[in-house]
Amino acid sequence: MTRTPPATPLHWKLVIDAADPHAQADFWAAALGYEVEDNSALIERLLGFDAVPAELTVESHGRRAWRDLIAVRHPDDPHDEESGTGLGRRLLFQRVPEPKTGKNRLHLDLHPGAGRRADEVERLRGLGASVLREVKEAGGEWVVMQDPEGNEFCVH
Repeated sequence: MTRTPPATPLHWKLVIDAADPHAQADFWAAALGYEVEDNSALIERLLGFDAVPAELTVESHGRRAWRDLIAVRHPDDPHDEESGTGLGRRLLFQRVPEPKTGKNRLHLDLHPGAGRRADEVERLRGLGASVLREVKEAGGEWVVMQDPEGNEFCVH
């Protein structure tokens, strides 16, 4: 079977389920050096047209935000000025009612650079992450951590 690739690379984002999407966005923005997206102009416009109810929004960082989802984006990537939506590397956190029940099937690997792992682990602990275990194998060394909601990630 011959598969035809897309004409251009597909735009994508990684979506992460969360009990508190805004707290998760704040953690990961600080962890990665990303920016929390500002969707307030779009939200205010939609509220002004009565297109969405105010109950779908909250106050976050002194501006209107969606109650149940928020994204973080790489500060150097482009974004849509009208909506605040990133057009590059993004993580979107969406509220879900059920708690995390098992191991992640997908996780982030953070690479702070040679000789910086221990300092990065301590910085992330200060942001609310916890260490699960340190791994030393023939293929390398890394630290397995959890974000504040228990999602695993690795620091290499």
